[in-house]
Amino acid sequence: MLCPLVRPLAAAWRGCYDGGMNADNARQIAEQFIDGQLPLDDFVNRLTKMATADVGEARVDLDRDRRCGFPEVVYGEGKSVEVIAKIFRAQIQHGSPSLATRISPEQAAELAADFSDGLYNPLGRTFRLPASVGHPSDRPTGNIGRIAIVSAGTTDMNVAEEARETAIWMGVEVTLLQDVGVAGPQRLVTQLPRLRQADAIVVVAGMEGALPSVVGGHVACPVVAVPTSVGYGANFAGLSALLGMLNSCASNVTVVNIDAGFKGAYVAGLIAQRVADARQATSP
Repeated sequence: MLCPLVRPLAAAWRGCYDGGMNADNARQIAEQFIDGQLPLDDFVNRLTKMATADVGEARVDLDRDRRCGFPEVVYGEGKSVEVIAKIFRAQIQHGSPSLATRISPEQAAELAADFSDGLYNPLGRTFRLPASVGHPSDRPTGNIGRIAIVSAGTTDMNVAEEARETAIWMGVEVTLLQDVGVAGPQRLVTQLPRLRQADAIVVVAGMEGALPSVVGGHVACPVVAVPTSVGYGANFAGLSALLGMLNSCASNVTVVNIDAGFKGAYVAGLIAQRVADARQATSP
């Protein structure tokens, strides 16, 4: 007989894996433990192994989509194509969509030879693979979040494209507005109706970093500011824009790291999906 505290533990483990890949195997292991057929140490070890894939140079977190809403993303800079490909294959086997950021054209060419359905964005330096089955971003039509990505200038577009590709990978609806910086404020005003339809907004800007504050003063949703390293010497490779955004007097503005288009879109995407869930739950 199991002690009273152990049965809830096994049930909790079983429930955690009900929505993800390998759910049948996880349920079977939990039931074996509950029935006394599997020792506690073996139960924990087997479930822990199911949550990761050891590909030699990396241990791929296959449980992240259950815990955090979306799978692990590969930071490609400094990694060999062989390692990236191993991670992709582990995710494909798990049924998860793959995304790699900071991918060079040379890396992309080699990856494309192995993954013919891969999509490379040379400006955003991203390489992504579509989902196979059962990922949380595969939501019913009408139940997806909406984000807008606003680029201050054309030289910010590489970061904006990284953000756009991330949002597409997350399965949210994306609106991209280019070259609407504060040097020509009338360009932003004409886009306000589109911005006000978004659940969250990503604003990408360099120089003095003023655009997120301006956008924040016009909308009733979170604004995720992404400073870029675009600017003259006193911009200090994006530091001036970062500090300007951190000091924004617009109360709905929050800030991520310099040139971090991925991070900005990821945060905005999570917000937008939560809003979409709430919208769906309250709809007639």
